[in-house]
Parts: sequence; structure tokens; C-alpha cells
Amino acid sequence: MVNFDDKRDFYRMMLNSDVTVTIIDDEANSQILATCRDLSATGMAIEMTHPLELNTHVKVSVRSASSNVQPLEVSGKIVRVTEEGEECFLIGINIAEID
Repeated sequence: MVNFDDKRDFYRMMLNSDVTVTIIDDEANSQILATCRDLSATGMAIEMTHPLELNTHVKVSVRSASSNVQPLEVSGKIVRVTEEGEECFLIGINIAEID
């Protein structure tokens, strides 16, 4: 839904949820804990203590508040990295697939 105030095609939900980021570009499949700030149908923004390289492919697992609901698993790539402060980076992820 697009209105005059927001030109996005999909509504962005504001979150403050712990997520696990798996870097699938490296051989070790490194896992990093981060915080998901917001989520939409095509992207998400996560907050981390260090930056990631643009175009890095990642898998992100968003845990549910309820144990009855499975975590949301998405795959995508890093499209934006913004330094917000000392050891605080906002990482934009373009979602390619929802598992």
C-alpha cells in the first residue's frame, strides 16, 4: 500500500528482536548475533557491532517471542552499511528468499 507519506511498496515493521546472521560467503559459515530493527517483505535492517562487506550473502534467523512459532529464516545480501556510532553499524539486507 503506497500513500503520500511513504512511497514504499511494502509496510516496514519496526522490531527490536535478536537475530542470528550466518555469513554464507565464507567457508566457515560464521554466525553473528545482531538486533533486527525493522523488517518488510523485501528487506530488513539489522544493528551489529562491526560492518559487513556489501554484496555479502547472508542467512538471517529471526526468533519468535513464542516457542510455538518457528523462527523466520530469510536469505539475502548486504546492500547498505551505515556507521551509526562507535561499534554500531546499521546493515541493510535485500531479502531474496524466505525459507
